[in-house]
Amino acid sequence: MNKRWIVIGMTCLSLLFVQLGQASAAVANGIQAAGQQMYETVLSSTDTALSGVMASRQFYFQTESYWNVREVKINLDYKASPLTRDEQSSVTLVMNGTKFHSFRPAVSEAVKQRLTVTVPRELIVKGSNTLTVEGYIVTNLENQICVPVEKRDNWLQLRQTSSVEVNYRNEALTGSINDFNRHFVGRDMVNANLGAIAVPSKSQPAELEAAVHALSGFAKANSLKGKAIPIHTWDTAALREKQTIVAIGLYDNLPTALQSAIGNEDLSGTALIRVISMDRQPTLVVTSKNPDLLVKAGRLLANQEMVGQLAGTSKRVDANTNVDTPDVTVNRNVTLTEAGDRLTGWMHQEKTYFVSLPANRSIADASKVSLDLRYAKNLDFHRSLVTVLINNTPIGSKKLTSEMANGDTFSLPIPKNLDVTGNFSVTVAFDLELENVTCVQPQDQMPWAYITKDSLLQLNTKDKTDLLFNNYPNPFLRDGGYNQVAVVMPQVKDSYTYLALSNLFNLLGQYAEGNTGDVKFYEDSAAAKVLQERNIIAIGSYHNNKIFQDPKLKLYFQYDSKGDGFISNEKMSIDTDYGKRMGTLQLLDSPYEPGHGLLAVTGAGSEYYYLASKLLASESTKWKVYGDGVATDKDGNIHAYRFKKQTEQESKSVLDDVLERGDVLGFMVAAVLVMLLVLVALILMIRKYRKKRGAGDETESK
Repeated sequence: MNKRWIVIGMTCLSLLFVQLGQASAAVANGIQAAGQQMYETVLSSTDTALSGVMASRQFYFQTESYWNVREVKINLDYKASPLTRDEQSSVTLVMNGTKFHSFRPAVSEAVKQRLTVTVPRELIVKGSNTLTVEGYIVTNLENQICVPVEKRDNWLQLRQTSSVEVNYRNEALTGSINDFNRHFVGRDMVNANLGAIAVPSKSQPAELEAAVHALSGFAKANSLKGKAIPIHTWDTAALREKQTIVAIGLYDNLPTALQSAIGNEDLSGTALIRVISMDRQPTLVVTSKNPDLLVKAGRLLANQEMVGQLAGTSKRVDANTNVDTPDVTVNRNVTLTEAGDRLTGWMHQEKTYFVSLPANRSIADASKVSLDLRYAKNLDFHRSLVTVLINNTPIGSKKLTSEMANGDTFSLPIPKNLDVTGNFSVTVAFDLELENVTCVQPQDQMPWAYITKDSLLQLNTKDKTDLLFNNYPNPFLRDGGYNQVAVVMPQVKDSYTYLALSNLFNLLGQYAEGNTGDVKFYEDSAAAKVLQERNIIAIGSYHNNKIFQDPKLKLYFQYDSKGDGFISNEKMSIDTDYGKRMGTLQLLDSPYEPGHGLLAVTGAGSEYYYLASKLLASESTKWKVYGDGVATDKDGNIHAYRFKKQTEQESKSVLDDVLERGDVLGFMVAAVLVMLLVLVALILMIRKYRKKRGAGDETESK
């Protein structure tokens, strides 16, 4: 009996160990599966067409430097012309210049076909990757092989659902500041909202100033411009869900746990930036006992180039530490290509260049594109041409000629009515046609065109000063830096208030080119005198921010007598109930000094002015606002109006135009001087002639 129970016990024990082993293996597999992640990027936000017999399009996607890439898949959703001859047509995929896959496009009545293909891992690089889709679409019938190209309906539609899947594992944090920074702004972290900036619950002005400078740097480095990095307070429950935190505050206002982690540091004459681990949350602490040095440390984080050089776990900032970014300059002569660009292939080929311009600057008169070109001599010069486009708008074309094939130049003025502000693109598009090609198989490397390094953009700019959302972020940024900004905060700041603040500075930070601009924070009790020389951002409601009770402030959307909601105006009829559920953005002249602006981000409650702030959180939402007064609600309704009267623009005099152009003014001065010299010479010659004539008359009389 005892032996029997012993055998049964041993059997049960062995089964238990087997089950425990299986459970352990399952847990291990679960951890391994959790370690592998997938990030998907759409190739384009719209459908893309490849038109013509031979055409190509380039798409871009990013891999982070801390990703250990295991596999990359291309999901290509497409629809080919029903006339396509699939046995002759082909599509080739090229990754970073190397061809890796070709296929015959399937012809179907379905809305789209899907092709999934794995990219060889060795073709993927860290950072920016270029996927080129090359299409050779044939639609002619066998007995119509010489049908003219113009009469063939050749197209391949790439759907906006086409994407790139990157499977990867994250490399572990090393503990350095630059490694923390690259994880914090990584696209997977930002997309999943796993990072945040934390400030004390009763933030002081210096703490908020340091926070928005740091946020500006992170926003600039963040490649997902449509995703905002939030600002929270330490007592916010949402902070517990974050994987990385940037903690900014004066030392005495930091949580006790952070103070203990920092230790007994002398921070009276220095600021400290240090990476520590708190509750399994890697945290970058920015602190000091000196408010000015805390702000300076925040400015250092705004200098992302310098942050990328911080390979240690901590950095001290004192009065002698230089953290400033270089001054932003607007070059008058912008080189389009440093080494020259070659375009090959038949028919339409193009190259696009991106030009950086401060957000407050627009292209002025007398700007032009000057191209230096070479191209093949076997072209059909009756039909071949080059076209220049600014932001995909054509500004002019030139016919290619056999005589100029080995060295051609082409200059085009940028039209006055193009109204280009901030960053823009210049596209050089060639239509390279061949003679008698309808019966000839085209070759990949012929014909060709070459854009030399002498091609440039001669750029004149002017400042846009109208207080309209069409020109935002004017007046808060000027030439890449913050332009004497004052942020007036409400007396009571809840989570919505901090999120509204982070929304505004996420977009402003994307526009900011440097960290030397000036941002100051004020309580709503600030005297008008300190706000006189500043462009103001006022956040809050009628009840929690006194600036909205100031009779000098003439709001377009005005509050009722009790300040509980908005009332109707000349543009919009507003129900009493609805007025209590609205958020507004209003861009006004400052009531404290002419020549400055005031952005009112206001609503009956914090939830509603937070809704309004979301419209200025990214470029993807900014395009929805225009004019100078905008109202929105929870249902996503947006009402934008222009309240300022559109004054008739007085035509500029010739003198005004000349004074704006230094080069023309110099030429005019030189011309006037030459004319004066000629006039003086004529006067002297006339006087000399008169003297000779007078002397001759006297001789004759004698």
